[in-house]
Amino acid sequence: MRIGVVGLRRGLHLAGWCRKVGLEVVAACDRDPERRAVAQAQLPGAVLVERWQELLDHRLDGVVLANDFDEHAPLAIAFLDRGVHVLSESAACVDAAEGERLIAAADRSSATYSFAENYVAHPHVRLIRQAIEAGELGRISLIEADYLHGTSPADVAGLIGDPAHWRGRIAPTAYCTRTLSPVLALTDAWPVEVSAFPVDEADPRAAVVMAVRLSSGALALTRHGFLQGEPDSHWSWISVRGAKALAESVRTAGERSWSVRVRTEGWAVPEGRAREEERTPVPLTLAGEPVARGAEGTVRVLRAFRATMEHGEPPLVPVRPAVAASLVGVAGAESLANGSRPVPVPVMTTGPESHSDSS
Repeated sequence: MRIGVVGLRRGLHLAGWCRKVGLEVVAACDRDPERRAVAQAQLPGAVLVERWQELLDHRLDGVVLANDFDEHAPLAIAFLDRGVHVLSESAACVDAAEGERLIAAADRSSATYSFAENYVAHPHVRLIRQAIEAGELGRISLIEADYLHGTSPADVAGLIGDPAHWRGRIAPTAYCTRTLSPVLALTDAWPVEVSAFPVDEADPRAAVVMAVRLSSGALALTRHGFLQGEPDSHWSWISVRGAKALAESVRTAGERSWSVRVRTEGWAVPEGRAREEERTPVPLTLAGEPVARGAEGTVRVLRAFRATMEHGEPPLVPVRPAVAASLVGVAGAESLANGSRPVPVPVMTTGPESHSDSS
């Protein structure tokens, strides 16, 4: 499979993994000549261009969109219209109208749209999914999901205070797909309504909490942004409470943070005593070598993208869940602007497809 990559900051990292999973990176694009020079050394034989439109004329099977957060949909639509499979980083779209156009493009294309939401495929999320599918938790009532960065105040100010950086342009609710995509995949539900709250009114752009009502009736509480005290700089934590049991990732540092604690209430098991266990994910290997836990989601996303292109497998995260997760951030921004009042999440008129299995 011949792949192009747009955006060579995050994209160069993804290009390296593309090659490891058997995808041939033949072209790449970035506006920055220094990044193109670095990429040329790491991607020998690839054509490096300044404008993404130049990639439309290359014979590509697929393209990885890793350009700025708020610029993905127009490129995705252009490549889909050329019959090129798309793997797009978040966000999928910046508003409902753009989401509608993206869904329409995916529906009419001979190619497919996949969302590069690697947190759906991380080890702890997969373990929780397995417990849900086995019926261990019962009806889900509450999900909590964190995606937090423990970053110095100076570094935070340099990001969200810089209008030239995409983080300086987007609403504090916008980068919510790292939490919402796992929530939607675990519940097979859709977001209905959202209320968003700044964590600290003295610094409202730094971190937010969102309360999202799901179509299943469950409630999701998501936290994302810049908060101190987490063991890792890109911290992910998931907790799912069902009618019979709780499954949540272990809140600790290191390897155990990918494990999952499952507690089943005594009344729900034959022995009549509460049961607790910690489950450790099976390691993922690539070419016979173990993959670092934090890279497992990326490897699984790229493997799924290859399977979609080569064998017609359904995308791991298709276009409608991608748009739905992204629009929660849009509705959340409106909620913030209206004093945290609940705001409905736009419904895509083309109708939802089912979520793909993330296991």
